[in-house]
Amino acid sequence: MPKLPPLPQIPVPVRRAAYSEIRRVITQRSGWLIPAGCAGSGLITGLISGGTGSGPRDGAQIATGTVTVGLYLAVLVAVIAAAVSGAAATGAEYRYESISLTALFIPDRDLRFGAKLGVTALFSLVLGLAAEIGAGVGLALLGHSEVQFGLRLTGVLLGGLLATVCWGVIGASLGLLLRSTGLAVTAMVGWCLVAEPLLWLITRGIGIPGFAVLLPDSATIGTVAVGSFSHSPFLSPGAVSAVVLILWTAATGALTWWKLRQREI
Repeated sequence: MPKLPPLPQIPVPVRRAAYSEIRRVITQRSGWLIPAGCAGSGLITGLISGGTGSGPRDGAQIATGTVTVGLYLAVLVAVIAAAVSGAAATGAEYRYESISLTALFIPDRDLRFGAKLGVTALFSLVLGLAAEIGAGVGLALLGHSEVQFGLRLTGVLLGGLLATVCWGVIGASLGLLLRSTGLAVTAMVGWCLVAEPLLWLITRGIGIPGFAVLLPDSATIGTVAVGSFSHSPFLSPGAVSAVVLILWTAATGALTWWKLRQREI
């Protein structure tokens, strides 16, 4: 009987870098409290919307029905938590001046960068799963008769996980790029709450509101709210929004990687 080829083993330096970042997460209290908080908030919002919302209606803005509003709120909490924790994971290296010590044990900058963003993406995925599971339990308890599980709701769940992972990576990239957790969080808050809404108004005022679909906020909403707000000129279909959000994530990561290789630690 022919033998199967051996599975490729992960190189030791890669394992060492990954384990180092994983230990950094699981040995901190926040590494356990944040997922629990996401799950708890999801459970609460799921119970509230499950007990008060209704199922899908023809012509309604929310395609999956108001009963699933709690799920969207849970995803929003997970996205914010992922972005902030990602920025904190990398920005804290400069705040506590531990980046030189990290570089001593992991001198390869590419490996160090990949390990940080990879573990951040994994932790962000955990946050998204915790929030959606919590919301799912709440909906199952009080809103199971109104929720219609199908391809559209599946798209919302998958889109929520993708958005959470992307914003976690964006937060981690900005923490490294700006060398500060506070600056990274301020940049994300300023863009999401001030700059992009202002750009929406400007593009609408000059008659090209469709340009807004290329912006990260719009892409995030379109990725999560699959089929909802179909008449909005600021949102594109879910698949297109997902691609745009991935491109923003990749661009932020690529810029950070380039700057990390260029400047002194």
